[in-house]
Amino acid sequence: MRLTSFTDYGLRMLMRMATAQDRAFSTAELALEFSLSRNHLSKIMQRLSRGGIVETRRGGGGGAVLARPAGEIRLGDLVRLLEEDQPLVECFQTETNTCSLDGRCRLKARLRSAETAFLADLDRSTLADIALPMSSANS
Repeated sequence: MRLTSFTDYGLRMLMRMATAQDRAFSTAELALEFSLSRNHLSKIMQRLSRGGIVETRRGGGGGAVLARPAGEIRLGDLVRLLEEDQPLVECFQTETNTCSLDGRCRLKARLRSAETAFLADLDRSTLADIALPMSSANS
């Protein structure tokens, strides 16, 4: 299974935020730290906010903070949220499915089972389990 860069960057941001759950992180700060587009990270932050993973604050000292402790945020839930518009294969997207094998394919059920197992394995870990190690450069 391959995750999109959207999910990859979102997980990186959250791993960083989990190291210092008591402080707010701006998208500009995270973009600089990871050498990524601020605009792209803003879109990711919006989805994380909409999904209840982060809370955003405006103004001085503003930015994003985790909406709940990292130990309560399951990795499978993060991947589901960040990948919500990206089905594993076309036939999983019923609105736009044009697969000529649909209804006759024996692969679809196996792929669905594999995806379910993948996410179930991620659900066994939390954001706290993958938080970046603290370093003096990142505090």
